[in-house]
Amino acid sequence: MADKSATQQKEFTITRVFDAPREILWRAWTDPDEAAQWWHPRNVRTPRESVRIDARVGGSYEYMMIAPDGTEFPTSGEYLEVVEPERLVFTWGMPTDSEAPVITVVLTETAPGQTEMMFHLRGADGQPGDYGVYDGWASAFEILTEHLS
Repeated sequence: MADKSATQQKEFTITRVFDAPREILWRAWTDPDEAAQWWHPRNVRTPRESVRIDARVGGSYEYMMIAPDGTEFPTSGEYLEVVEPERLVFTWGMPTDSEAPVITVVLTETAPGQTEMMFHLRGADGQPGDYGVYDGWASAFEILTEHLS
């Protein structure tokens, strides 16, 4: 009998190409000053003072997203794999989550000054137009594109 959990796994992938060197993308993911600029969907903000990043295996991060109505969304996770400047694997969710999704970010230099980012989230459903997790991350990547230009 087949393992149903393997076929019912919630996950999605978003791939983007950025006109920036891989080291710049790495810093966008691992520097609190940079992350505060884009770790949120459009019309939401992430105050710099809420961002803490310890990008090492076993290290953690946290930040607070604040919606226009003042609703706060605390977010945190633990780094499971860190291979500078090409791969990050970390948990992602609210601090109270008992099981958090796992995100894998792979940065590949495709040409001088150009980097492909593969973002894979396992543990949450997502698809374009869901007004949820997928669209939230897609919006954040649009903000990242603007921030890098």
